[in-house]
Amino acid sequence: MRDEDREALSKVPAVTLGFWIIKVLATTLGETGGDTVSMTWDLGYLIGTAIFLSILVVLAVWQIAAKRFHPFLYWATIIASTTAGTTMADFATRSLGIGYAGGSALLFLCVIASLAAWYSTLGSISVETVRTAKAESFYWMTITFSQTLGTALGDWVADSGPGYGGAALLFGAALLVLAALYFWTRADRVLLFWAAFILTRPLGAAVGDFLDKPVADGGLAFSRPLASTVLAVVILLLVLILPQRAGRHGSEPETA
Repeated sequence: MRDEDREALSKVPAVTLGFWIIKVLATTLGETGGDTVSMTWDLGYLIGTAIFLSILVVLAVWQIAAKRFHPFLYWATIIASTTAGTTMADFATRSLGIGYAGGSALLFLCVIASLAAWYSTLGSISVETVRTAKAESFYWMTITFSQTLGTALGDWVADSGPGYGGAALLFGAALLVLAALYFWTRADRVLLFWAAFILTRPLGAAVGDFLDKPVADGGLAFSRPLASTVLAVVILLLVLILPQRAGRHGSEPETA
């Protein structure tokens, strides 16, 4: 690869259909994995947050220090961010007693503040520009806030009436609307990306809860550790099978 081509590559994967499939599965694993530690193993939200946040920090530092895109490292960091997001959101909405509405509002402000600081500092919040340590630091901070926000939103909607299955259908429909806007309108691509990135998390939260919650609560009562293991294996296989390539700086996000 020529030097100029290497420099043009970002530190994150190209935004393809495969990217979104793995992202949804990763967010589902984040829900079942986070609940396994905090609920099934009864370690609680605070200890669960300490465990997953520590793992996230280690992986994020490793990812930022890497010289090029590494698929397994990237997706391990995504999974760490979504499991940490699960326990952090549950701690905020339940242990701190601020509820789903308060937690979602607080986390939404955190996402907006992170994006605003990123834009103010570097002039762009496009993932296509994630090539430097500073840009990637903002990227992972924003992702972690968005994963945490998505967890709170998913639980809020599911517990407000439609249940876990209904919430999954609702967020899935919202993602289809974003896809339609992408393909058939001139809507801002960067805005659509972050909207989709945030909405995949409550979709995963709803699907994860649907898999492992008791039947009486509208779930399928699958074993959380078993569901988490199956999801992890599927993600591993998809990372191996689906093309994994770094995005290119300055190019439009890819769609396939």
